[in-house]
Order: sequence, then structure tokens, then C-alpha cells
Amino acid sequence: MPGGAWFDVAPSAARLTGSLRDIGYDFPTAVADIVDNSIAAGATHVEIMIEFDGPDSRVYIADDGQGMSPGALLEGLRFGSRRAYSDGDLGRYGLGLKTASLSQCRSVAVISRSSPTVVRTSARVLDLDVVEEWDQWIVIDPGSDPHVARARQWLAEGTGTVVLWRNLDRVLPEKRPEGGWARRRLEALAEKTTEHLGIVFHRFLERRRGHPTLVITVNGQKVQPWNPFAPDEPALTELPPQRFEIAAGDTSGHVGLRRYVLPARDRFSNVTQFERMSGPLNWNRQQGLYIYRADRLVQWGGWNGIRGIDEHTKLARAALDFSTDLDAMFNINVAKMRVSLPPQLRQMLESPVNELCVHANDAYRRSSRPAERPVPADLGAPAEVRAVAQAATTAGLAVRAAAMQAGEWAAWQRIAAVLREQAPDIAGMLGLD
Repeated sequence: MPGGAWFDVAPSAARLTGSLRDIGYDFPTAVADIVDNSIAAGATHVEIMIEFDGPDSRVYIADDGQGMSPGALLEGLRFGSRRAYSDGDLGRYGLGLKTASLSQCRSVAVISRSSPTVVRTSARVLDLDVVEEWDQWIVIDPGSDPHVARARQWLAEGTGTVVLWRNLDRVLPEKRPEGGWARRRLEALAEKTTEHLGIVFHRFLERRRGHPTLVITVNGQKVQPWNPFAPDEPALTELPPQRFEIAAGDTSGHVGLRRYVLPARDRFSNVTQFERMSGPLNWNRQQGLYIYRADRLVQWGGWNGIRGIDEHTKLARAALDFSTDLDAMFNINVAKMRVSLPPQLRQMLESPVNELCVHANDAYRRSSRPAERPVPADLGAPAEVRAVAQAATTAGLAVRAAAMQAGEWAAWQRIAAVLREQAPDIAGMLGLD
């Protein structure tokens, strides 16, 4: 306690909970934050049910994890939960369950069972109408609520947790929530959520070593992983991985970087797979860094200010991995969908990222060159022409990579600019045009 007079100034529950609804979630990211809790609880199955019922529409997110005791459940509904997070936990601020849920609805119920031998469930409800009426941090017992009773039945076979969203005021239109538009909106959100979960949790869905098998379904449809690096494509190119050590104050840790050049369209196994790998943002905006926190994808696409988006480097993608003990250095936001690169790491990444883009540029140009550049008639047979062109391209790539490794990239860019101006044919052969 302070030495002088002090005053307890508790925030208004009604005003603060209202403000926390606008922390940055949309429907898919809110669902993903609840799935984070399921993974942290050791769940192997997560089932999301988005049910249209007019103004009584609801969302269930059920898992078979270890569940919560009555005390842990109540603590889980506290804003700024006191629970301790260990290394590797997907949680961060003790806000996710509440802020994610209330960003979409006005009432969230949590039903949980923690004993595998005793069929006993606990249920509590956080309702904004009640909080606003009393202006207190109130959590209530749902009593004989039929929707809660349905969730209890699902937990009859074992441990787990069910999160129930109701009064979906941020999802359904205020007018005519029973109409066809509202139904179609929920159906569209189910599709977007399926796609989003397949992206952010793809490492967990791919049965990677060290993770339990995870199955996620949305309205009965199994979520398929979307791995941005197309690991099954034979023509995929991976550059040597790198590892960086960063430190700030008493915190230090390692960050891993893996760099990939995806195949050009004509080298993909089939057109359908090429189109699928374009991702939700399409090829140009999907290039860049894919940043993982404890194997969960938190940000994808773009170069985080290291360089700009370029059509010629659209095949370049890189995985950047950091652990939860570096959260403060990466400034991860509450919704776990945005990070900032530490300045020291940004400097370390410039050279390997530019080297990756050199290789991606070369792959792009080799793919497009036959259509873009006519073959001179006096260079001999087509096989010889291809050999000469390939040798020139390889030489250009080797010189660019050497300039990168020698720390002379800026000088090489000036040399390339002069070549493009004074000897465009040579620049073209070297892949610099």
C-alpha cells in the first residue's frame, strides 16, 4: 500500500466491457481465439456449430480438452485472468475468451467438465445486459437454460469445454435478423471461418511432430490445412534456414527463418493446386513473411517494411518463428493477429529476405521469359539457345547472390541500373530487366 492516502478507483464495468468489444476481432479471428484455448487445454477435436435461428441464432465451440474446475471456469471469465501462462501457451493477456466472444455477441456461456470419472459440469454466463444493468463485473449461473443443457449432454462422455455465443448483435442485422440475408451471412461466415482456421492452425492440423492430432470441424465440415509453402510440390525451392538471436533488457531468445521460392505456374503439379496456393489475398499480396508464434500463424503476407510488394517476387514466402517468451519484443496484439518486428531483427532480416527475392525474381523471369522475349534467329538450334539463356541467367543469379552475401547489394543495384541503361541486351540475358 502507498504511504499516504490512497483511493480505489474501479472502472465502470458497463463502460469498459463496451469498449473492449472493439479491440479488433472479426468473426473468424474471434473463433480462432477460442480455439487457442482448446489447443492449450490439450483438445484433439474442436467442433464449431454456427446455427441460424433468427434472433435466437447461436454459435457453439466445443472441445474434448481437459476442461476447467468450477474455480478455474470462474477465473476464466475474469477480465485479465490471474492464470499464469507457460512457454508455448497460445494465450497471452487473460482477455481472449471474453473479448473475442463479446466482440460478436452480448452473452457468452461457458460449460466445462474437468473430471474424466465424475459426470459433473459447471456453467457460468457473462451477459452484457446484466453487466450494464448493475454496472458490476457479474457472472451468473444459467440455471435450467435449454441451450446450456444441450452443451452439458455433449460433455457426458468425457472432459471438455463448450463456449456458447448468443444474442449475436455484431453478427446479425438489427432489422430482420430472421430474414434470408441474415441466414446467408451466417453461411458466408462459416465458410470464411473454415478457411481462416485452416490457415492459422495448419501446423496443428498437419499432425506435426510434437503436437497431438487435431481435428477441427465447422458445421460438420472438416477444416483442411492450408500450408503457404506448398511442401508437397516437387519444384519447391528452399534456401538454407537461418537462426537469429535477439535481446532486449533481460529478455533474449532465438528466431528461426525458413525461406521458400514456390514454383511458377507452369511448374506446379496442376493448375488447381496453383490456384489454391494463391491464398485468400492472391499471389502478389501473399508473398512475404509468415510469422508464427508457438506454431500458430499470427500474420501472413507482406514484408513488414523490409521491402515492397513486387509482381516479380510473388513466389517468395518465408516462415519466421518466435516463442511466447518473446511476445513483448514482437508487440503482439490482444487478437493475436498482428506483430511488430523488433528493430534489431528487421536489420538482420534485410539481407536474407533480399536474397530470397533475388531467387524468386529469377524463378518468375525464367517462367515468363519464353513468352516475353523472342529468341534471336542467329544463335543456333533451340537446344543451344536454351543452354545459353540458362547459363546467362545462372550467372546473373550467382552475381546477385554474391553481392548480397558480400554486403554490396546497394552497389550491385547501381551496377545493374547502369547495365539496363547502357547494355539492355546484356541486362536482359542476366535477368536484370
